Parts: sequence; C-alpha cells; structure tokens
Amino acid sequence: MKKAILATKVGMTQVFNEDGTLVPVTVLQAGPCVVTQVKTVENDGYSAVQVGFVDKKDKYADDGKEVIHRHGVNKAEQGHFKKAGVSSKRYVREFKFENAEEYTLGAEIKADIFAAGDKIDASAISKGKGFQGAIKRLGQHRGPMKHGSKFHRHQGSNGACSSPSRVFKGKGMPGHMGCVKVTVQNLEVVRVDAEKNLLLVKGAVPGPKKALVTIKETVKVEA
Repeated sequence: MKKAILATKVGMTQVFNEDGTLVPVTVLQAGPCVVTQVKTVENDGYSAVQVGFVDKKDKYADDGKEVIHRHGVNKAEQGHFKKAGVSSKRYVREFKFENAEEYTLGAEIKADIFAAGDKIDASAISKGKGFQGAIKRLGQHRGPMKHGSKFHRHQGSNGACSSPSRVFKGKGMPGHMGCVKVTVQNLEVVRVDAEKNLLLVKGAVPGPKKALVTIKETVKVEA
C-alpha cells in the first residue's frame, strides 16, 4: 500500500542518534487525516484517495449553544463530509494511488504509517520574500564596489540595442521571490511519535511554521 499524509510544520530542533551524532530535524504534526472519498477507475476514470486534515471551527447560533455548521463550509461540502461520516475539514487533498480500493471511507491515517528510516518527499509553499533584486533572487554577480563605479547591485545589460531590439522572454530580472510550491526529495524520517502524531524529518522542509506540508513516499530512491 502506498503511503501519504498531510502535516503542518511545527519547527526545527535537533536530536541525537544512538551513536551520539547530532541530527538537525524538522518536526511535523502529521495527521490524523481521514479518508473523505475513494475514487476508482470505474466511477471517476482514475484511482485516487481524497483525505481531509484539521477540523473547521464551529459556527454557533445566536444563543451560543447550538452548532449551526462549520465556518467556510457550504452545503455541498457539508453533504460531502456527511457522506463520508466525518467532520468538516480545513484541508482536503487528493493522492493518486493505484491501490486506492484498499482504503475505506472514513478511515484514519496517522503518523505511524511511516517508520524511522523511511525516505519521503515533502511539498509545501515556500516562504515569501517579497520583491527582490537579481543578486538575491537569481544569484547574479555584483559589480565593482570601489568608489565611482556606479554599478554595485544592478542587473547589468538586458540586451542588444539594435538587434534584436528587445529583451528575450525568460530573462532573469528582479521580481517577486518565494511563495511557490517547493518539493524536497529523499528526506529521511528520523523518529516517529505515534501517540502525538509527530514526524521528525532530517534536514529542512519548505515553508514557514504552521504551513501545510504534503508528505509522500519518495519517488527517486538514492542508490
């Protein structure tokens, strides 16, 4: 059975291996997730599992006692979650699995599906850096820093003046940096806390704290 789970990034810390080696790790709150839909080739044309993560906040009536529904959930979504027999979820994602029929509707997916030593791929939206210059954004070289050069951290020449008399598409220039989907492959699971649903992953994981992280079995196994 292929494995995947949704998690939120808690932060970074460090732990010691059995041989005393210090290992920097990222702590991830992985699950519990619930299966909200199982898609099959017969019904949907492809095989996949849809999972939900983190409960939506309750919206109460004026008396403050009766729960009307959950924030940000329309009637169609309410019916979708009710059919699965689960509460409304904040995050809903889909994983394409060939063995999707092995999952059951409403089943829980917890951090213990992974074990120490497993290799994973982690995907998240990277930290936004705002508008940055070509040196920080693209790693371009700076100009001479001596007095009077008047060219320190500018981009430099963009193109010829007469032919082709334009700047080619794709030219590296200053602009918005970060806030894009980033995937880091072949990260190692150092420890798994099944009771607290925590994964300790060796190294850095994309995104800021509290970011949603998608964790899957690695697709490229290092030799």
